Amino acid sequence: MKRGVYLFPNLFTTGNLFMGFYSMVASLKGHFHLAAWAILVAIFFDVLDGKVARLMKATSSFGVQYDSLADLVSFGVAPGLLAYNWILSPLGRVGWLITFFFLTCGALRLARFNIQANTPQAKKAFTGLPIPAAAAAVATTYLFIADLNLVLSSRLVLAWIATMMVCLAFLMVSSIKYKALKEVDPAKRHPFGILLLAVAIFFILAAEPHVTLFAFTITYVFSGPFSSLFLTRKSHVAQEKMEV
Repeated sequence: MKRGVYLFPNLFTTGNLFMGFYSMVASLKGHFHLAAWAILVAIFFDVLDGKVARLMKATSSFGVQYDSLADLVSFGVAPGLLAYNWILSPLGRVGWLITFFFLTCGALRLARFNIQANTPQAKKAFTGLPIPAAAAAVATTYLFIADLNLVLSSRLVLAWIATMMVCLAFLMVSSIKYKALKEVDPAKRHPFGILLLAVAIFFILAAEPHVTLFAFTITYVFSGPFSSLFLTRKSHVAQEKMEV
């Protein structure tokens, strides 16, 4: 601390924390649309602080701890509060216990990540669903349901969100591997098809942002279990061939 702290990465982390706190205030006031978007903006700041820290070679233990505390607020407390005030409150004690379970698993996920962050495996893949992705799933689900005015019964939505929150919590503390999207370097050369895909994604996102964000988030959430099942099946087939 006597040597000082890096300014820019920690400013982005503060932006992450601010948007998480703003999301909580918006949820308490019933402004769920603003609360959901604030969580997504917090994710943007969270990505930026890591990128900036690596580019400036400004990583530090202080920054890691500060980032984790900000993530717990923005991606643990804020989405839990959004889900509870929006739809889970009729469940009473069960509703807030579900959100507390989500928050607890998010905290455990962050603690495990801090321990594994410097290992070579952590740079290629995450162990368990990253907490920003879990928060994005909650936020984009609200935007998908609310902004498209889906004709769904309140009981169906309640069951959907309650089940989703529990599943997201288990995925965060699971041993399922997820691709580390933060390590994708846009400054490096990539195949030309990647550029075309990025342009297509941009146009789709501009046309239907809520549907696109929801689809991308859910695809990423399911990518871990599906990849795990595929690799398990592949290893079983290889083992059977060796035995034959």
